[in-house]
Amino acid sequence: MSAILFGSISTIADTSELQREAFNRAFEEHGLDWQWPREQYLELLEKSGGQQRIAEFAESRGEDVDAAAVHRSKSEIFRSSLAGSDISPRPGVVETIREGKEQGFRLGLVTTTSRENVDALLAALSGDLAESDFDLIVDASMVDQPKPDPAAYLYVLDRMDESVDGCVAIEDNIGGVEAAKAAGLACAAFPNLNTASHDFSGADRVLERLSFAEARIPSQEG
Repeated sequence: MSAILFGSISTIADTSELQREAFNRAFEEHGLDWQWPREQYLELLEKSGGQQRIAEFAESRGEDVDAAAVHRSKSEIFRSSLAGSDISPRPGVVETIREGKEQGFRLGLVTTTSRENVDALLAALSGDLAESDFDLIVDASMVDQPKPDPAAYLYVLDRMDESVDGCVAIEDNIGGVEAAKAAGLACAAFPNLNTASHDFSGADRVLERLSFAEARIPSQEG
């Protein structure tokens, strides 16, 4: 194994509740009488893509909503919330990145969220992590299709000139696992607070805490 690919910003820091709150505030700003309580949000997270989630929810209610505009508001609220939060890296993330770099592994952040969201997260974690900790960061502007399409992973494999057998993806949601496996990658699931109850049977391994040793898939060890 020669590369570790973090598949979303919530594999780095658990932003899921901040994002749910941002959705609800955006709904209010746009005059929508929607609220996503946590129990409902857990079910909605089984599919990737915030804008698509909004559009499908509106369709299920027979409402005509500008999903893109609502999602833009949600993202702005989320970034503002991040800046004022005391968010910290998830357990084992910093140590895994440090050990990986010390042993000559390459590190990627392979997300299909916006670059603005990535930058906001790294700014919030500036005492612990930096952009320079990653050899490559992939965001939504670099690929045509979001996860669960494998485009983001295929892009990073090409750009980093890495083989499928040499990489492991770390994902916190089902759509991310599907994207990694569709690209032919080994995948360790690292569920966040709001995806812990999801079915990660498609992953090669499920981790409660990240570590360099545990991130390695059995067929890659040795």
